[in-house]
Amino acid sequence: MELEVGILVILGLCAFVAGFVDSIAGGGGLITIPALLAVGIPPAQALGTNKLQATFGSFSATLYFWRRGYIELAEMKGAILAVFIASSMGTIFVQFIDAAILSRVIPFLLIGFALYFLFSPKVSNEGSKRYLGALGMALAAGVVGFYDGFFGPGTGSFFAVVFVALGGYGITHATANAKLLNFTSNVASLLFFALGGKVLWIIGLVMAIGQYLGARLGSRAAVKHGARIIKPLIVTASLVISARLLWQQYGG
Repeated sequence: MELEVGILVILGLCAFVAGFVDSIAGGGGLITIPALLAVGIPPAQALGTNKLQATFGSFSATLYFWRRGYIELAEMKGAILAVFIASSMGTIFVQFIDAAILSRVIPFLLIGFALYFLFSPKVSNEGSKRYLGALGMALAAGVVGFYDGFFGPGTGSFFAVVFVALGGYGITHATANAKLLNFTSNVASLLFFALGGKVLWIIGLVMAIGQYLGARLGSRAAVKHGARIIKPLIVTASLVISARLLWQQYGG
């Protein structure tokens, strides 16, 4: 599929904004997927192409956080494996199972998560009590990975809740590790979308440039400002995603 240069530039700018937001709070797909659909790309190819450009954004954010010491790869090995396998399964299953039921349930979970981040006193830059060990964290992350491959909206908020509420992470460390696992789930999902021929490579790579740059800028802002910027953006992203899903279900 070929698009005019001007439209490709607009898609790249949309990806830049999405990369900035997604690197901090998640929800970048709310910007890029509607943009892809608006220029006439079919839904399945829009989802596959979105995964391509999102992979570059999550990689950029992960690399930035890792270089600044917010990610311990050795500690995350089990979670990375669990998320990769689970996301692959979710991407396969979504091709055979109706995901509509999730769009009815997820908004209410995200609203609950937004309220948790808004009112919980332990959502800060400091760590707190850890409730799950390495295996428990890997399994919990795997559930989110399956969801990302199967459906997707709000994945960043789900990963953040796992790390903050169950793992006892401070919010900046939680955001950093959430991007690592989001990158993992994106790679797994992209692999199966590509095998199914659902990726428009030229469009996705143009958008990937914007995603990479936007995610780097967003990651820098997250490290610099910590909970002051991450907390309100996660709350906002969760509520916006919820509103969009509820409107799709009941607004029409």
